[in-house]
Amino acid sequence: MSQAKSKSSRSYTRHSADYKKEALRLAEVHGVSKAASDLKLSESQIYAWRVQAEQAKSISEREQELSLENVKLKRLLAERSEEVDILKKAAAYFARSLK
Repeated sequence: MSQAKSKSSRSYTRHSADYKKEALRLAEVHGVSKAASDLKLSESQIYAWRVQAEQAKSISEREQELSLENVKLKRLLAERSEEVDILKKAAAYFARSLK
């Protein structure tokens, strides 16, 4: 006795970033359930895309903060380096005058 087993293979679709943005925009305007049914997606997919978009946004904001901090620290380092050079020259001048 052999039974034919039918495997239900599920096909997955990769959606482009533009498609995801448009789906999120529709979800904001019309609601998640209406957007999901119009696009033939599950509501959980739209919620997952929303979470991913928020995480990407927070990462880019953090990168901008770090970039600004990096510029500020570079400027401070340049000022301190200049001060050290001036102090070295002053120390050399006063060392010569003591001899």
